[in-house]
Amino acid sequence: MKVARSDWRFAWRVARREIDWRFRGLRILVACLFLGVAALAAIGGLASAVGDELAARGATILGGDVELSVSQRRATAAERALLDAAGRVSETIRMQANAVAGRDGAPIQLKAVDAAYPLYGRVRLSDGRDAARPAENRAWIAPALASRLGLARGSVLRLGQAQVRVDGVIADEPDRLGEGFTLGPVVLVSTTTLAKTGLVQPGSLYDTRYRVRLPSGTSPDAVAARFQRAFPAGGWETKTRDRASPGASRFVDRMGEFLTLVGLAALAIAGIGVGNGVSSFLAGRRGSIATLKALGATGGDIARIYAVEIGVATAIGVVAGLAVGAVAIPLLATLLRQVLPIEIGLAPSPWPFLRAAAYGALIAIAFAAPPIAAASATPAAGLLRGALAPLRAASWRARLIALAAGGAAVTLAVLTSAQPELAAAFLGALAAALLLLAALGRLVRVAARRLPAPRRPLPRLALAALHRPGARTEALVVALGLGLTLFVLLTAIRTSIDAAIATTIPARAPALFVLDVPRDRADEFRRTVARAAPGAAVRTVPLLRGTITAYGTTRVADLKELPEGAWALRGERGLTYADALPEGSTLVAGRWWPRGYAGPPLVSVDERLGKALKLRLGNPLTVSLLGIERTARVASFRRIQWDTLGFNFVLVFSPGTLSDAPHNLAATIEAPPGREAAITAALLAPFPSSSAVEVRGVLSQVRTLVEQVAVAIAAAAGVAVAAGIAVLVGAIAAAREARTYDAVVLRTLGATRAQLLAAQLIEYMLLGAVVAGLALLLGLSGAWYVVTQMFDFPWAPDPLAVALTLVTGLGGTVAIGIAGAWPIMRVRPAQALRTI
Repeated sequence: MKVARSDWRFAWRVARREIDWRFRGLRILVACLFLGVAALAAIGGLASAVGDELAARGATILGGDVELSVSQRRATAAERALLDAAGRVSETIRMQANAVAGRDGAPIQLKAVDAAYPLYGRVRLSDGRDAARPAENRAWIAPALASRLGLARGSVLRLGQAQVRVDGVIADEPDRLGEGFTLGPVVLVSTTTLAKTGLVQPGSLYDTRYRVRLPSGTSPDAVAARFQRAFPAGGWETKTRDRASPGASRFVDRMGEFLTLVGLAALAIAGIGVGNGVSSFLAGRRGSIATLKALGATGGDIARIYAVEIGVATAIGVVAGLAVGAVAIPLLATLLRQVLPIEIGLAPSPWPFLRAAAYGALIAIAFAAPPIAAASATPAAGLLRGALAPLRAASWRARLIALAAGGAAVTLAVLTSAQPELAAAFLGALAAALLLLAALGRLVRVAARRLPAPRRPLPRLALAALHRPGARTEALVVALGLGLTLFVLLTAIRTSIDAAIATTIPARAPALFVLDVPRDRADEFRRTVARAAPGAAVRTVPLLRGTITAYGTTRVADLKELPEGAWALRGERGLTYADALPEGSTLVAGRWWPRGYAGPPLVSVDERLGKALKLRLGNPLTVSLLGIERTARVASFRRIQWDTLGFNFVLVFSPGTLSDAPHNLAATIEAPPGREAAITAALLAPFPSSSAVEVRGVLSQVRTLVEQVAVAIAAAAGVAVAAGIAVLVGAIAAAREARTYDAVVLRTLGATRAQLLAAQLIEYMLLGAVVAGLALLLGLSGAWYVVTQMFDFPWAPDPLAVALTLVTGLGGTVAIGIAGAWPIMRVRPAQALRTI
C-alpha cells in the first residue's frame, strides 16, 4: 500500500491519532524536562529580577548618583570643592558605638547625616511618618535596638557624652542596602548631634561618605574618574548608581551562577532520562512502527511521526516548567528578602525564560534524536522479532543532530555565563563524571560476561541479567551512580557548612571585639575587664584603615578589572603593625623583622593575596592612610587561620611604617560564656568612646546567612536529585520489555515471583556495591570544590552522615528498582507470550 502524503502534514495526522494525551510512555520525558526547565527558569528569572531592581533603584540604594568614601578623616577643602562643583552633595559619617539606656547598653552602627540627606527617597518611620533627617539631639533607631533595650518614642539614649531622645523607630531607610553589613542595629542622628557625642577623635575608626546628586545627563563614572585623577593618593573608594551595592550584586551573581550551573546539571541529567524515556516509549511502539512500515511508510516518515509526538510532549514539559518557574519567583523573592531588603517586581525579564526553554528543547533534541533514528532505521521484520532483537544503530545524521544540539546547549551556557571559564569547567566535569559512570557500566557488563557462573540459581540469574541481550546495564549504572553521587554531594556540602558555623568558628572565636580603645589607657582597659570577668584574656593590636593604591609596578586605579582573588583591593582594609609574628599566622616565605626593628618600611602579606597579585619578596606595596601614601617592601608571606575570628590582617607592617599616624587600639576578649554583658556594662562608663561588639551576635547573622545559602544549595541539589531518580525510573522502564520476556519465560519454567524479585534485588545490590565507591569519590570531589572554592568554607564533612546517606541512598535506589520490577511480576505468561 502506498501512502499519499506531504511529509510533515502526514506525520502530524498519524501522530495526532496515535498520541496518548495522558502521555503514557512519555511521562519520564515530560517529568525530566519539567524539572530542569523549572529550575533554570526560576533561578534565572530571580537573578534577573534582582539585577533589574538593583539597577533601577541604584541611586536610591546608593543614596546618590555617585558615592566617594574615605576612612578616619573628612574631605579637605579642595576635595569638597570638587564634589560641590559636580552636583548636590550629602555627607554621611558612620562608626561603631555603644548606645546606653539606663544600665543597659548595646553595640550600634551610628550614622550621622547632614541637612541634605537623603538625596533620593525618604526615611519612613514605624508610626507612618515620612521624614528626611532627625532633628538636633534626636535619634531614629532600628527596630532591633528598640526591642533589645525596650525603647520607644520619647525614651532617652546616651551616645558617648551626649543625651539624645528617641524620635522614632525606622521602618525603611532608603540607602540601607547600599550601606552594607553592619555590626549592630542602626541609630540615625544629625552631624551636629554627632559632634556633641565626642566620639570622633584623632585615631577614631569612622568612615565618611559623600553622595552626589548629579545634573541630568552627567555620567557618574566620569565624575568618579575625574575625582580619582585629581586625588589619586587620597585613599578614596568610589561607587556609582550602576553598582550601588557591589556586595549584594556579587552575592546575587555568585549564587545565581552557582544555582544556574546546578540547574544545567539537573537538565543534563534529565537529558539521560529523556533518552531512556524515548527508548522505552519507542520499545512499546514496535508493533505500530512495524505496521506503518509494512504499509509503506519510510524511515523518514517514522522519524517525523515520532518526532512530532515527542515534540508535543517536550513542549508540554517545557511550558509547564516555565509556568512553575514563573510562579516560584515571588516565593523565592520572599525568602531572599531576608538577606537583601529589596522589593522584586512581578514582571521579570523574558530572557531567562527564553533561555530555559531553549535549553529544554536542545536537550530533548540531543537525547531523543538517536533512539528515534534507531527505531526508524530498523526493518519491520526486526521490529516484530520483539525486545531481544537489537535495533540498528542511529545514522550519522542523527548523531550529528544530537551532537549539534548538545553543543549548542553547552555553547549557550558558556557564552551567557558571567564566568565562562567556570561554566565550561563545571560542564566538563559533569561530562567526565557521566563518561566515567558509562565506562564503569560497560566494564560491569564485560566482567559479568566473563566471570564464572555461580552455582546457586538466584545469583546466576542476577549475574546473567547484567550481560544478557537487551540488558540496560550501562544505563542502570549511570542512573544509580548519579543518584548516589548527588546524595553524597548534598550531604557533604551541608555537613561542611554546618561544621564551619556550629563547631569550628564558635569554638575558637573570642567573646567580644572592642574598637577605639585609647592607646594611653590600655592597662586601665585590661584592669576593667579583669574586674568584670576574672581570668578573661585580653589581646590588643593597633588598628588603622587604609587603601591599597599600588603594588609592584601597578597602580590599582589603572586596573580595568581586579585580579581573581584580589578582594583586598576593593576599598579599605584594616591595617596594623607588630614586632612579632601575629598569633594564627604561619610564615611560608621570607623572614620576619627582628624585635625593635627601625629600618626601611616592610610589610608581611597574606599568601593568597600575594599569589593573586603575583607579588614577590622585595616588591613595593603602597597604601593610602589618612590621605597620605606610604610604601613598604614585601618582607614575607603568611598563611592566616581566618576561622579563628581573631585579629587577622592581610597586611602587617613593621612598627615604624604606621606608628606615627593617629590611631587607637582594638581588642579581643576571651571570657567564659555568659560574661559578655557584664564586661560590656563595665566598659560603658570609663570608655564611652569605645564600642564593644558581641561575637555571638555577629555569628548569629553569619549563621543565618549561611543557613539560607545552604537551603538554596539543598533546594537546587534537590531538583538534581529528583532528575536523577527520574533517570533511574527511565532506565528501568526502558528495560521493561526485555525483563518482561525473561520473567515470563522463567515463570513458565516454574520460577516464583519471590525468586524473580530476589534475583533482581541481588542484581541491583551488585550494581550498587560497584557504583558506590565511584559515587563517593565523585560526590566528595564536587562537594569539596563547592565548599572550598566557590564559598570559601573549611572542608569538614561528617563521615558518618556521608556514609549513612550513601547507604540510605543505595537502599532507596534499590527500592525504586524493585518497585519498577513489580508490575512485570503481574504479567500473565499466556497473555505476554502472545504479544512478545
